[in-house]
Amino acid sequence: MSEFSILAAAAGAPDRLDPVKLFLDADIVVQIVMVGLILAAVWTWAIIVGFSLQLRKVRRNCAAFEGEFWKVKNLASLRDDRGAAKVSSGRVALAGIEEWQHSVEVPDFDLEGARQRVGSALDSAVAEEADTLAARLNFLATTGSIAPFVGLFGTVWGIMNSFFQIGQQQNSSLAVVAPGISEALFATALGLFAAIPAVIAYNRFANRVNLFEARLQRFADRFHSLIGSRLEQR
Repeated sequence: MSEFSILAAAAGAPDRLDPVKLFLDADIVVQIVMVGLILAAVWTWAIIVGFSLQLRKVRRNCAAFEGEFWKVKNLASLRDDRGAAKVSSGRVALAGIEEWQHSVEVPDFDLEGARQRVGSALDSAVAEEADTLAARLNFLATTGSIAPFVGLFGTVWGIMNSFFQIGQQQNSSLAVVAPGISEALFATALGLFAAIPAVIAYNRFANRVNLFEARLQRFADRFHSLIGSRLEQR
């Protein structure tokens, strides 16, 4: 046991940091900040776990759908397939099929114009799927950006309160201000505890969403080529 630990034990003081005690002894404003940061950290980890499972499921479902999609002879039959509307690739394909059928219903339709409209419908569907998938990442980005500043606010408030105690007790010894400063700095630590995983997860998930969007775009481009050949045959 170190000399400091021996002296602390003799004085009846804890020889290590106790997060629960730091929270309970903190000012009410600092406590509110800490609670908010703890909730943000918990929700961040919930999003991380949930999004990981969701992305894995989406990719698996898209791979299964695309494997069956290229075997279909009658593309129009997919409009009645309820399963297609539950898969990202399926919704992209349905958007292209719907625009394709609307275009060919017009007498003497313009071939190049029909191609462009189908391509626009596919691109819009791909962008919508990517935006929907990335919607939950906004909280991670927000938490990663503001959590350190929220923790800093709690720290500043706690230090101000410590200086106020100095004035009240007219005692500037370290024993008077150290507990308040420790409680205040704990708020900054919680801010970093919430922000660091959020930033790492956001960057990683944003990259995965971009990769998924690129995969959907390749599927859309290939499907667009197929629709173009169908249009030329009419």
